[in-house]
Amino acid sequence: MHKVLRRIHGPPLGRKKDALSVFEFFAKFHQPSGALCQKSSVKHPPPNLPEMPPCDFNPEDYKDMSKAKMLEIRKKYCNPMTMKVTYYKKPVYIHQGYMQWLWDVDGHRYLDLFAGVATVSVGHCHPQVTEAAVRQLKRLWHTTNIYIYSPLHEYAEKLASHFPDPLKVVYFTNSGSEANDLAMLMSRLHTGNFDIITLRGSYHGGSPQTMGLTSNAAYKYPIASGLGCHTTMCPDVFQGPWGGSHCRDSPIQTIRDCSCSPGCCQANDMYIGQLKEVFATCVPSRIAAFFGEPIQGVGGAVQYPKNYLKETYKLVRERGGVCIADEVQTGFGRTGSHFWGFQGHDVMPDIVTMAKGIANGYPMGALVTTPEIAASFAKGVHFNTFGGNPVACAIASSVLDTIREDGTQQNSADVGTYLLKELAKLRDKYEIIGDVRGKGLQIGVEMVRDKASRQPLPADAMRQIFECTKDMGVLIGMGGVYGQTFRIKPPMCITKEDADFFLAVFRHALESYMEQR
Repeated sequence: MHKVLRRIHGPPLGRKKDALSVFEFFAKFHQPSGALCQKSSVKHPPPNLPEMPPCDFNPEDYKDMSKAKMLEIRKKYCNPMTMKVTYYKKPVYIHQGYMQWLWDVDGHRYLDLFAGVATVSVGHCHPQVTEAAVRQLKRLWHTTNIYIYSPLHEYAEKLASHFPDPLKVVYFTNSGSEANDLAMLMSRLHTGNFDIITLRGSYHGGSPQTMGLTSNAAYKYPIASGLGCHTTMCPDVFQGPWGGSHCRDSPIQTIRDCSCSPGCCQANDMYIGQLKEVFATCVPSRIAAFFGEPIQGVGGAVQYPKNYLKETYKLVRERGGVCIADEVQTGFGRTGSHFWGFQGHDVMPDIVTMAKGIANGYPMGALVTTPEIAASFAKGVHFNTFGGNPVACAIASSVLDTIREDGTQQNSADVGTYLLKELAKLRDKYEIIGDVRGKGLQIGVEMVRDKASRQPLPADAMRQIFECTKDMGVLIGMGGVYGQTFRIKPPMCITKEDADFFLAVFRHALESYMEQR
């Protein structure tokens, strides 16, 4: 219906001479244009660095606040946490976006491979989704569940149709943290139990309740939170004590040796043993729930042995608990092979939470569960003023239509698999790439000092590669318990041409770092 447009008006900028002359011109006269690539900070770019793929969208000229004024306000009036999470030594001042592209206030174009933390699902300002938002804004901005209005009910039915029975009851929230908070409450009400188990390295939100589920010291504060939450060892088959070359449901396996016979996985057995030890030592005989991301997001796209979640769900249910799939990052076709990440594990959760890609960046979240669990929740009164907002529902409904019409899930599978395989070639070439993993366009590249030790690459080295990649026009993310993993989770409309451009940029950033080292 609305197909992605990809040509750009203006001169090619892949060669050093062209790039320097264009940037010198624009630096002098300051006339931003969508035709610009981001100038490389590398002194001697290799001649084989390809041109940035074309795009036929021209952003508006930037006429708002100066960069200096924005930074002054950010430091003076915004909470200090805002500066703490500001990416890059030289911040990126974003002005406009279209599909997989972002432009800064100076007109420099970036290939966005992080999507606002895996949130922009079908593309920045996708024409069809934008049209749906404008249409609803002209009709009704806000009402609440006190009244019955069409957008909420149309979308609830459409979203439920993407789930197997008995997952058919929907509750709308404003964020993933809120959805996970609600899942904790529902699991405790339904089971009559209290304790919840999750995996180390996980991230499930920053609310006081979900902070107990989030298992990463960087997000912790020295205050009581998440009472009744416990962790088990993350079954990370690269960094963990056990792992082999056939463990994961991924086009790319680890470089670790494996002597397991077909159908057996010793690593899985050992990690399940760790979970059983948690059952024996840390929780009562009856528990409320197990929380798990199908692929860890903030944790660095960590994947588990193929049968880990299936065996875990069985053990949890034997102890009275429900199983909760956190699809905040893996949902809506991002893994390519399935619409929901849990489907790739051949499991059926009792509760599914989602956000981020649900509305392409518009604030929204949701929880889907069974009629029985939903009935337990109805014993009290829970009210959400903005949950199921008319504009949010209209946008989210259009996102589902767009995923189908644009073939977004299949594109995630095709381009993601290609990207994973090409990154694996870089892993085999460079000693500092320890692991490449993921499915679809949920990808992690774990960096190490060397493959033998698997020790994380130091933070300053990660930052150098990260900055260099940005300076050549590509935005990626970072994650992992030690910040050692590059996260590649773009809008799901990227092309093979975009992937090739990133691979060339990333290769040069690696070589630049290694030469300096």
